[in-house]
Amino acid sequence: MLISYWCGSKVLPGFYYVCRLVIKMLLLLLTHWQVRGKGNVPGRGPLLIVANHINLADPVLIGASLRRKVTFMAKEELFRAPFSRFFMCNFGAFPVRRGRIDRKAFNQANQVLAEGRVLVVFPEGRRSQNNQLQTAFLGSALIALRNGALVLPVGISGSEKIKGLAWMLRRPRVMVNIGNPFYPPSGSGRLTREELAELTDSMMSHIAELLPPEYRGDYAGRGN
Repeated sequence: MLISYWCGSKVLPGFYYVCRLVIKMLLLLLTHWQVRGKGNVPGRGPLLIVANHINLADPVLIGASLRRKVTFMAKEELFRAPFSRFFMCNFGAFPVRRGRIDRKAFNQANQVLAEGRVLVVFPEGRRSQNNQLQTAFLGSALIALRNGALVLPVGISGSEKIKGLAWMLRRPRVMVNIGNPFYPPSGSGRLTREELAELTDSMMSHIAELLPPEYRGDYAGRGN
């Protein structure tokens, strides 16, 4: 069982499933929530989910949209305040320091996949300010190639409308579009920056295919 030093004994058994149920109920009541491609999610085995990121709600939105329990890589800042740290720890997240190589976070990611579980990462490394895909970092590709894990692209649209209080009255359309899983190419010894960049572009292109054209941003023209 994964219990990290920043969470300690604060991890409550069953919290994840209760929280996921509550989130599902809220999504059904307050949004027009739709999930496509549920059948593309393998029932077991290590899985690396890569998705675009346009709202703070995206991690819990993905968690509510999948039957399998997921673990998130989230920015370190969310673990500093006691309340948000409690929620993040109990909803299956661990921190990563952005803007630098965080070996603890990468080791944690490797452990999640080695245990045959589901890891969710956002290759862009931060929320998009204009709802469009931004140029991604290479970290997600490094995790995928190091572990040879099955990669599952997910495109999220509409969640940017979940802000303030007025959205609850408007019931915005929120789509979680799950694509076809694929394996990264097998590496040949030491990974090169070119190999990482190639896989990163492939991941982002798969995500772009799952999004409406206006969301594709830096990867416009690569989707259908």
